[in-house]
This record gives sequence, structure tokens and C-alpha cells, in this order.
Amino acid sequence: MTKRYQTPGILHIGWTTLLLLYCISVSAYPAVDKHESDNKPKWVGTWGTAVMAIAPNDIPPKPGIAHHVLRQIVCVSIGGDKLRLKFSNKFGNSQLTIRSVNIAVAKDSGVIEDSTISLLTFNGQQDVTLQPGTEIYSDPRSFGLKPRARIAITISFGEVPSILTGHGGSRTTSYLFADNAPQPGDHFRNAIRIDHWYIIAGIEVEAKNSTGSVVVFGDSITDGRGSGTNKQNRWPDILSENLLKDPVTSKVGVINMGIGGNSILKGGLGPTGLQRFEHDVLDQEGVRWLILAEGINDLGGAQDSLAADDVAKDLIAAYQQFIDLAHAKGIKVYGATIMPFKKSFYYERYKNSARIKVNEWIRNSNLFDAVIDFDQLMRDPSDKDVLQYEMQSGANDFLHPNELGYRFIGNGISLSLFK
Repeated sequence: MTKRYQTPGILHIGWTTLLLLYCISVSAYPAVDKHESDNKPKWVGTWGTAVMAIAPNDIPPKPGIAHHVLRQIVCVSIGGDKLRLKFSNKFGNSQLTIRSVNIAVAKDSGVIEDSTISLLTFNGQQDVTLQPGTEIYSDPRSFGLKPRARIAITISFGEVPSILTGHGGSRTTSYLFADNAPQPGDHFRNAIRIDHWYIIAGIEVEAKNSTGSVVVFGDSITDGRGSGTNKQNRWPDILSENLLKDPVTSKVGVINMGIGGNSILKGGLGPTGLQRFEHDVLDQEGVRWLILAEGINDLGGAQDSLAADDVAKDLIAAYQQFIDLAHAKGIKVYGATIMPFKKSFYYERYKNSARIKVNEWIRNSNLFDAVIDFDQLMRDPSDKDVLQYEMQSGANDFLHPNELGYRFIGNGISLSLFK
């Protein structure tokens, strides 16, 4: 007997109640004068990453990060004069101790601009302990953060859990200082290099209420597989660069919440989209827009045509749930169609039929505030079920774009959506 795909129960129970609670909470607040609201400062995300339990093959190499110093580099979107950082032990199995954290403008290969070093504090103290399952913000700190700046986050660790929280697909090199404690002026040139992020989860800037951010919720294509290491050229990066160039959209932050191998419904790497949506989207500060760009891994895992049809139906139900929850918080939702994947290891005709069904719903349901048609943008003109050859990541991948493809996607998104 063929085993049919089983719909996760969360799709059918619980979310309507949660939506009602959101609506009640929104209506409970009195109206605020628009001009007063626009001038009131708030926190807005300028960088973030989707956290998960670090996979065994992504754990730090010996000697590990416990009782050592790790420098991690991130590239922000919008700038600001005051910031705070978010650190996570969400998936840790024991407490995590941070002895100190400083930030600085990064140059190259772990080198920083010494004049920009700034020590972070937590409730006025430089050290902090995070219990399992918790996250913490640093105290607000004055810092001249420029748009698209590369920031070095240098953490001195105490004890850490055996299960670390972080993000495996950083596409950015981190530097582990494994000898004696680094001295002032030490630029980590001889450090152990690791292409993963650990513990860091987000950076927010204080901004006027009219400023906002867009969360990009997706899988490896959002996460940037096939982009260049340390080049910061995933398609959300290209979108951020374009937003900054236009005076009307120059205050729009971009937060990349993609996880390689992630699925919305079941299986895959990291928490499913259903499990992480509240944390990665609804709980973000200052979010005004959401780009929903996920579903290919769910379709790719379907074992037969019946299962693929069920996956398509359940993806549509999940999209509807995401739209309703986001709208209840005043967030506009843009649906991205699923790109072609013929010639990839995922491809079967029945999976492609399910993809076409999902894409037609995205285009024609009229539930999204707008549609961003990645499928039409990236397809081969001679075969609409195949990625354009010059834009796929090579070695007959035909699933992930390459650097040219990511730039093409980023440039293909209309800035009018964020005005």
C-alpha cells in the first residue's frame, strides 16, 4: 500500500486561535497620531540569521570555542547611530557563558579597525550566562554603523553547551583564536578559519518609526548556496544594495531568514517553516514586509504523485496561515514562486506538476499583497521547467543559482514594493 503524505496537525488546529489573539492585541491599542508615530524611535533589524541546532559536521573544530575567543563577521543592511545585538542559546542543552563581547568595523581576514572597537554590556555587565532555550539582547550601544558595513563580533566564551545554536550556512569566514587570549592590536591573522556562525542571531538599530525591515523567509536559495564565500552576494544582499541606492527605500533593512535544506511542513534541516515562523518573522522588531520563498524541499521529498499532490495542498494551507498571521501584525506578504528544477537530483514529473500547481495558486489566489515571480524570471526560454544554464550553480546542479543568478534575482525585485 502506498504511504500517503501526512499533514502536520498544526495546519488544522491552533493557528486560528493564535490569529484571533493577535487581532485582539492589535485592536487593544488606541490610535496614535501619525506624525508623532513617525518620529518615535524604535528598534529595526539590520541583520539576522535563522538559528538552529548546529549539525554535527558543522561544530567548531578542536579546540572548540569553550574558553576561547571567536571573531565572526556579518554584513548589515541599514545603518544607525545606536545598536544592540541578539545572542541565542535557543537549542542549547546546557547553559552558555559569554565572558565579553566587542564589536568593530571589519576589514579583511579577521582584521578590524582598532579605533572602532566597542565593548558590549548586558544589564551593565560585560559577562552574561544564557540558560538553555533562551536568547538575550545586549544593552543599547552608540556606534556609527554605516549601511552595508562589515562588522566583527568578537566573543570570549566560558562554558558552552555540547549542542550549539547557530547557523551553518554563513558563507562568511569566522576566526577562532585558540592560543593565549588575544592582545590589543591582534588581528586574528593566524586564527583557525571556520565558515559557520555560532550564538549570534541578530543586530538591530534604533530608527524612526517610518523605518522598517523586510524578512526573507526561505531555504538554501535564500541562504545563498552557490553564492561567493565572503562576497555577501546572496540575492537578499543584492536586494539590500538596491534598496539603499534609492532615497525612498534607503531606510529599509533586510533580514535573511533562510536555512539550507529547510522544509515548511516536515523533515529537512533545522526547525520546519511552521515551527520557526513565529520566532523568525513575527517576533522580529520593526518588520513591515515578508518575502515568502520556500517550498522546493517539501516538493523534492515527495515519494510519489499522491504524496506530491498532498504536499502541494499542504503548502498552500501553510502559505495561507503565514499570510493571515503576518497580516494580523500589519506585515505585507509577497509570495515568491518556486523556481524550475528539471535536470536537478530532485526532479520527477509529478513533483514538477505539484510545483506548477503551487505556483499557479501563488499567482492567482489574490491573498498575497504582491507576487515576485522567480519561476518566470529564472526559467530557460527554451524549456520553462529548467533553470537558465548560465545562472545555475554548475556541476549540473540546476537547483541553486550561481553568483550571476543571485544578482539577477536581486535585481529583478521591484523596489516599488517597499515604497
